[in-house]
Amino acid sequence: MSRGIVLVGNESSLLSALCAEAGKRVEKYALAYIPPGHDRKTIQYSSIEDRSLADRQYIFDWNPASPVSAKTLVLSALNKLGNIDEAVLVCVPPAYRKNADAFTADEIDHFFDCNIKGWFFLVRELAVFFTERKRGTLALVLPEINTGSGVDAPDLCGPVAAASFRSFAQGIMLSSVNTPYETLGFSVPQPGGDQAFAAYVFKTMEEEKRNSGRWYKFGKFGLFNR
Repeated sequence: MSRGIVLVGNESSLLSALCAEAGKRVEKYALAYIPPGHDRKTIQYSSIEDRSLADRQYIFDWNPASPVSAKTLVLSALNKLGNIDEAVLVCVPPAYRKNADAFTADEIDHFFDCNIKGWFFLVRELAVFFTERKRGTLALVLPEINTGSGVDAPDLCGPVAAASFRSFAQGIMLSSVNTPYETLGFSVPQPGGDQAFAAYVFKTMEEEKRNSGRWYKFGKFGLFNR
């Protein structure tokens, strides 16, 4: 049976790099995007390289605000792939560079549904699946979040979602000591180098000796565990 890889996250250069690494390892893998801003209706590929990956992907719709949709996503990926061995969740929240009084209620609801609440529903379904199968790897990936320069308006949302994801991931890893599956956290201290970081994520998941429940930090001067 082929290795089953599922990737979920915001459209980003990091997610594209992780998709490219998955494509080196399997003929087909599953992909689900976090829906873009509430005023955007479809995902727009950001580069020709992204589009070239399309024939390697099973792309599934996902409504992060719905627990039913999280279960449907896992079952749909399982149906297409035959198995799910690794689930890679990538938190790269979109930046909302505006002052607090410029936000609409719909924007706030959409952002928190997609970039905070949805992770809870999806991780629950994956944990249930991996526990029933008594194996699997859950990888939680968090890059550096740029809050903006003195010229730009500060990003009021991205850092909040990133901090929530980090705390949630830390809790999941602490509680995974006695689980039959592995939970790994990955972070990078500075932006850039997505291809190298993505390769490191997959290389670490493929190593025979992994430290489940630990953060793996990738840095340009070396690799560190935390």
